[in-house]
This record gives sequence, structure tokens and C-alpha cells, in this order.
Amino acid sequence: MANPNIVYDAIVVGTGITGGWAAKELCEKGLKTLVLERGRMIKHVQDYPTMHDDPWDYPFKGELSREEKKNYPKQLRVGWAPKDDVKHFFANDLEHPYQETKRFDWIRGYHVGGRSITWGRQSYRWSDIDFEANLQEGIAVDWPVRYADIAPWYDTVEEYIGVSGENLGLPQLPDGKFHPPMGLNCAELELQQSMSEKFDDGRLLTIGRTANITDPNAGIEGRSPCQYRNRCWRGCPFGGYFSSNSSTLPAAERTGNMTLRPHSIVHEILYDEGTKKATGVKVIDTETHEKLEFKGRIVFLCASAMASVGILWQSKSKLFPNGMGNNHDELGRNIMDHHYQLGASAKVDGHLDKYYKGRRPNGFYIPRFVNLDERTRRKDFLRGFGYQGGASRQNWSETVAELGHGKTLKDAILKPGGWQIGMTGFGEMLPYHDNRVSLSPTEKDQWGLPQLDFDVEFKENEYNMREAIKQEAEAMLKAAGFKEVGVYDTETGPGLGIHEMGGARMGWNPRTSVTNKHNQLHDVPNVYVTDGAFMTSASCVNPSLTYMAFTARAANHAAEQFKLGKFA
Repeated sequence: MANPNIVYDAIVVGTGITGGWAAKELCEKGLKTLVLERGRMIKHVQDYPTMHDDPWDYPFKGELSREEKKNYPKQLRVGWAPKDDVKHFFANDLEHPYQETKRFDWIRGYHVGGRSITWGRQSYRWSDIDFEANLQEGIAVDWPVRYADIAPWYDTVEEYIGVSGENLGLPQLPDGKFHPPMGLNCAELELQQSMSEKFDDGRLLTIGRTANITDPNAGIEGRSPCQYRNRCWRGCPFGGYFSSNSSTLPAAERTGNMTLRPHSIVHEILYDEGTKKATGVKVIDTETHEKLEFKGRIVFLCASAMASVGILWQSKSKLFPNGMGNNHDELGRNIMDHHYQLGASAKVDGHLDKYYKGRRPNGFYIPRFVNLDERTRRKDFLRGFGYQGGASRQNWSETVAELGHGKTLKDAILKPGGWQIGMTGFGEMLPYHDNRVSLSPTEKDQWGLPQLDFDVEFKENEYNMREAIKQEAEAMLKAAGFKEVGVYDTETGPGLGIHEMGGARMGWNPRTSVTNKHNQLHDVPNVYVTDGAFMTSASCVNPSLTYMAFTARAANHAAEQFKLGKFA
């Protein structure tokens, strides 16, 4: 049980992708660590109520009822979440409101494990092309680290969580420590071959790099290989994919050094003006509404990017009247996401004698191929994009539209349809200083805490890139000879990529950034921010692997400093 009367070596705020890693690393280094989660407890396996369900177990084919949809007016903008089988892993928008000066689609899960239960598991390394882009282009501020600083931590994370994929030798997508890659199906292989034959700009198609175990001899404690059920976001009883619940939190617990307390909303970091260090956190118990304080020598903010920024905003003192670490008006600025929900799809002729085995929880990936050198330079936008996609055989629904009755219909629905293929682009969003999140001066939540107010938008660079994403997707599918190629572009805004970043960016200069190269607040060295808030730019790849690598690195730095007596 958490004890307000003792001083913990470390306090970790949040239990998701980064909170789990911070807890594991700190506990394994011998630090007595209090881990605080605002949501309810989720225990691995026993708290996955829908893990074995089938589609016919739900009255609306998995869709929420009209009444239930009223609870998720913002998160349902994403189009695929939440569904009936996972609604318990998504926060109720009505119970957890926020303000939108400009539209921002904030997808949240308030429970132990956070979004590590429902994440898409795509795991890609950054390269020096990403870390150096701001400096090379004069955008925002320079990253204070380079790939060589993070590469050993990518190794550590990949080997521990289990990432399957294919090494390619690409400078823009560094190779990693991979389990055997999942297989491409026949239609995807056809597109792969076409791209290699018909494009000479280095573009290629590979299987996605996903945090699903494929090596049966991996020997990762407490976890088994992926069973190809494609029910990952319901919680996997086999531990086939990485989540905090199946992996890092159990590792932290095995040390005997972790105290985990759910139902604990951290809303402020305590600060001692004499020592110029944080001394703990203020908490509201969501069950009793009791207000508590817990003491700690180190604080790790891993609450998710926007939530961590909110905590810093609320952590005010004489030295920090505008929020901890915000004496130069950088807190809450440079908010980013990836823009997506656009691309192209097509029908694939042939291959009717072929099918696939299992439900592969992964698709193909097309790495960035623009703005990498002079040959691939674009004049209409900076940075780049990649694609995620897949091919499958159509289901029985195509037979419904007046294709037959009686025996004809019954025969048709027992046969798989033809092949379809599609891809969606993920594009980099630049860090704009006026894209920001702040505290609402008037609106409070049910705990009496100020709501976050988002003022974030895509700008010309993003919209120009979106046109290129559509054009290139269409071109690749047409070049392969696929039929009925169609382009789509769904109305969207920041947040829907579910890769929100920024707000406490990393940099060299305390006047233009909030955190240093070790993820410490410049002004409060025993506070570390290791979720997406520290990101200085966004790249175009899924960021979770990078968050984990930086978190492991920062936790080891904190443990070293602790043992040297720096945080006494």
C-alpha cells in the first residue's frame, strides 16, 4: 500500500508505454518506486473480459449502440474506436471533458496499462535524418541527441519487448534486433514486385515491424508467441504482443521495489524553493475524493504527452508562477501529431486459388522515399511520409446487393470474394510554436481541476504533403495494374493519429526548450518527462518505440544520479 509518510526513491506518474518502462528500469536498479495511475486496476489476463469473443457475440456486429455512442462524441471521430469489444479501454468523453479552441481528437484510456493495451504495435526507429532535420532546415530547435545516443537503447527495448520485422539497410529506417518477419500474402507480394520494377527512387514494400513475438524460442518471461488471432487491443492472454500489463509492470513487481496505486490523479508536482528540486506529488483519489501527497526524490512524468503537460501547467510556485519549467513560455507549445486517414485502395485480379492462414495482426509498410536527397527533393513541402496497408479477400457482404436469393446466395456467402488492397499514409507534422495546449481559465473537470484547451491545427506544409500522399498511393496501385483504384481523404485534424507529441520539448537551451538531453526539466533536474511531451519533432514513423528507448535511457540516468547522491 502507498504510504504518504515515507519518502520514495522515485515516483512514476502513469502506467502506459513509458510508465511501465520507467517502473521496470528504476525498480531493477534498486529504487523503491511508487507508480501512480489515475484509472482503475487492470490485471493481465483476468481483466481482459472480451479476449475470446467472436463477432457474433455482440448485438450490433461490434458497433456501439446509439445510446453508448453518446459517451464518446470526440473519440468516435477516429472512425474505428471505441467498439463494443473494447469500450472499457477508452475514456468516457463526457466524464473526462476538454476544450477545443481548434479541433483536437484526443484518444485516451484511463486504466493500468493505458494505451499500451490498445496500441497498434508498429515499432520503427528514428534515424539521424529525423534528429537532424530541424537543424538542417532551420525549423524550431535542434535535438540535443543523435541516433548514436539512442541506438543502444533501441537495442535494449527491441530485445526485451520482442519486435518482428525485416532488416533493410535503409538510412531513413535503421535496422533493429528483430524476431522473424511475418509473411506477406500473394497480393502484397505482387505490389512489392511491381514497386521494385517500376519505380527507381528507392521505394520498397516490407512487412510491418510490430511488437508481436514471432520467435517460439524467444524465452521472454511470462509471454508466448503471437497466436495470429488479431484480437490484440482486447488484451492478449498469451502476452503475444507487448503491453505494460504483460511485460514491464510484472518485471517491476518481481523486484519487490514497486508500489502500484491506481485511482490516483496526479495534478501537481511539489517543489522546494530552497533545494530547487521536486519533493513529490499531489494526488486526488478517484474513489474517495481524498486529497493526498506522496513524497519522492525523483519524479517521472509518463502520464501521456498532453496529460503530463497539464500536470506541469498546474505545478505553480513562486519560482514558476506560470507552471513548472515554464519561465520562458515554452510549456504547452509545439504540439504535433501525424496526419493520416488518407490514401488509396484497389481491387486485385487473380489469386483466387490462394488464401491466407490465421489473422495476421500486422500489415505491410512502405518507408519514406521523399525528401531524402537531392534526387527525391520536393519543392512543395518539407519532410516525408510512409504508408501502412494490407491486402485481403473480400467478405460475403459484396454478395448482398441483389446478387442472388436462396441457394445462390447461400453458396455465394460460403466462398471468399476477390482480393482488395489499400494503404494509408502517415505524414510528418512540423512543430509550430503557436500550436499549443493550455489550461482553460474557466472550465473544470469533475475533480475541480482545470480542463486542457487545445489550439492546434495543420498548416500549409501538412496539406501540401497530403496531396502528395494521395497521388503517390494512387500511382503505386495503378502501376501494379490493379483495378478500380480509388483515392480517399477523410476529414481529420490533429489528434486522430493518436501520436500526440510536444509541449515540453527537448533542447539545448533552457530559454527555448523545457527538457534537456536526458529528459530532465532544465530548471528542476529531478523531474524527468519521457512520454511524447519531450518530442522536438515528429518524424513520420510511429513514435512508441522511441518513447520507450528514451525512457529506458532516462531511467538509467536517473538511477545513476540517485546513487551519486545528486537527488538527496
